Amino acid sequence: MKTYHDLVAEAKPRITEVSADDVRARLAQGESFTLLDIREPNEWKMGHLPGALHIPRGVMESAIESRVPREQEVVLYCASGNRSVLAADVLQQMGYRKVSSMRGGIRAWADAGGEVE
Repeated sequence: MKTYHDLVAEAKPRITEVSADDVRARLAQGESFTLLDIREPNEWKMGHLPGALHIPRGVMESAIESRVPREQEVVLYCASGNRSVLAADVLQQMGYRKVSSMRGGIRAWADAGGEVE
């Protein structure tokens, strides 16, 4: 039997992870991509990255296609960067090719001085 941490560890080599600093720099340069917050609604209400789209992880597979085209680049984040690793892996299986997970999640973003709404 596999644990949650086993699943995350297995998915990491299959996906791309980016740092909070990388995301901040790309946003500052005006690059276009979808910043996707996959946390639960109560987490979203406590604060989120400016301009982020919110689709909770529990409904991501059923909701993403109507909101984000497959050709769009997507950077996912969660609280600490683990759920977003699993979500990035799933999106790639769904045919999204430009997908990455923000390492450390919103915690790393805030620690790096990123703005939270």
